[in-house]
Amino acid sequence: MLRPVRDPPQAAPAQPGAAGGGVRLLLRLEGVALVVIAMAAYARFGGEWSFFALSFLLPDLALLAYLAGPRAGAAAYNATHSLVVPALLLALGLGADLSPAFDLALVWTAHIGLDRALGYGLKYARGFSHTHLGQLGPVDPW
Repeated sequence: MLRPVRDPPQAAPAQPGAAGGGVRLLLRLEGVALVVIAMAAYARFGGEWSFFALSFLLPDLALLAYLAGPRAGAAAYNATHSLVVPALLLALGLGADLSPAFDLALVWTAHIGLDRALGYGLKYARGFSHTHLGQLGPVDPW
């Protein structure tokens, strides 16, 4: 029986404001680098792995803000998944010799790195699946 000829699969349409192609791959590789470097530094400076395990998912508590709607959820998620606060916390930990701040900053950075490596980018107010790394899940072509 003859089968109809199908066109080869097309790349999903680019989401406005999202990285694509090689840029998206580079951003995800940066995420891998972040998680590896943060965990190596954590191990090198003697962080407690029980603290790492208990605090690794803390930034994801921001997802609860999605209960108030996509705009509030995106704002809370982005606030806890950008490197600004962990970088300031890292500087505070180093400058004031505060090990807890230093350790928390490394765990937080590792969390952000893993999220980025997995494709969970910063969110747009359109909804959780709309990120700077592209849309999560199936793309609706309509």
